Amino acid sequence: QEQLVESGGGSLQAGGSLRLSCAASRNLVTSYCMAWFRQPPGKEPEAVGTIKRAGGPTYSDSVKGRFPISKDYAKNALYLQMNSLKPADTGPYSCAATIRTEWGCLMVRARYNYWGQGTQVTVSS
Repeated sequence: QEQLVESGGGSLQAGGSLRLSCAASRNLVTSYCMAWFRQPPGKEPEAVGTIKRAGGPTYSDSVKGRFPISKDYAKNALYLQMNSLKPADTGPYSCAATIRTEWGCLMVRARYNYWGQGTQVTVSS
């Protein structure tokens, strides 16, 4: 059974760091594309970044340079290292995966067919 399970969320003050983990089934950690999404309070869900099976990560402008994305195939895990956190980074964070290569590796929610349940990040000023 394919699954994604996030962990590592929490509450902290601005300027701090947090690392989110996404434990994935083997088929999903080796899937064509994985991504992190979030939903700031009162806003639409937005992509944080993506990472291809073969290729480097891409990032949204809002997190570029602060939130590196990585994978550990030995641990079947996807990570989001969150640095220099801001109150605007608050919200639930979810990992996602797609095995559909024809969909591309895009920062579009509809292009992902596997999702985790999410983990909450709260950043206070």
